[in-house]
Amino acid sequence: MWRDRWLVLGVIGAALTCLACLTPALVLLLGVIGLGALTGRLDLLVLPLFIAFAAFAVYRYRQVRRRRP
Repeated sequence: MWRDRWLVLGVIGAALTCLACLTPALVLLLGVIGLGALTGRLDLLVLPLFIAFAAFAVYRYRQVRRRRP
């Protein structure tokens, strides 16, 4: 069975950004690489990124379902 790579990308991207929202992993990573000052603005980046990946996954899912009889 052939899988739509763009759909998989959307689902994995949405899952990773959701994980970044729910855990302090991103805060720790930014602190380790010296960008700890940016942690106050993570919501400005992570939430729109999650919405974009989720919308992309839904779009590709509808495209795949439309192609198959």
